[in-house]
Amino acid sequence: MATLFIADLHLCAEEPAITAGFLRFLAGDARKADALYILGDLFEAWIGDDSPEPLHRQVAQALRDLVDSGVPCFFIHGNRDFLVGQRFARESGMQLLPEEQVLSIDGRRVLIMHGDTLCTDDHGYQAFRARVHQGWLQTLFLALPLFIRKRIAARMRAGSKAANGSKSMEIMDVNQQAVREAMSRQQVRWLIHGHTHRPAIHPLEVDGEPAWRCVLGAWHREGSMIRVTADDVELVAFPF
Repeated sequence: MATLFIADLHLCAEEPAITAGFLRFLAGDARKADALYILGDLFEAWIGDDSPEPLHRQVAQALRDLVDSGVPCFFIHGNRDFLVGQRFARESGMQLLPEEQVLSIDGRRVLIMHGDTLCTDDHGYQAFRARVHQGWLQTLFLALPLFIRKRIAARMRAGSKAANGSKSMEIMDVNQQAVREAMSRQQVRWLIHGHTHRPAIHPLEVDGEPAWRCVLGAWHREGSMIRVTADDVELVAFPF
């Protein structure tokens, strides 16, 4: 048995192949897992649990079916779907986790997160993140009519795309010192995250000891997961 980790699917109605691949994954490989952890950006955008989007109901039912089969599912918010709330969690059977969580898996202490908080060189993004994570602002946004929320979300996505187009890849990647500080603070030698869309397993040194940073790939043309067993930690790409 294995513990599985995925992130950055960016599910949306415009990409049905990714949705179909995810549904097959939930009905296939995920059913054999000890647990499934989704590390953010499951959806391309989230404007509230009350959205009537059929895709959301379809995904919620598939996740519920997985949980009902005996595989627990956990979720850490990403930068695209940080408004996923308890209503959707109840509907899907997922358990919401804080932005950083330490797991004990087969004798390994593993820190999991979405990964955007590690991109500390991107000062513009970090300032934006601090604003939109204010509780009062989220409450105000969720109180708006759905059609207004959709317009705001569309503008934000367009603005994000334009801003990222002018940034270097180095600025949008993780800061190595931020990585070491997070791992040292949590006293772990394993870190699993998404967000950067740069799948790899990076060896590094933390507090004078060997450590590893495992980065999940985005689900653009193929699926990506990290499989943790007693014997190994593997980064696995697979076709939809």
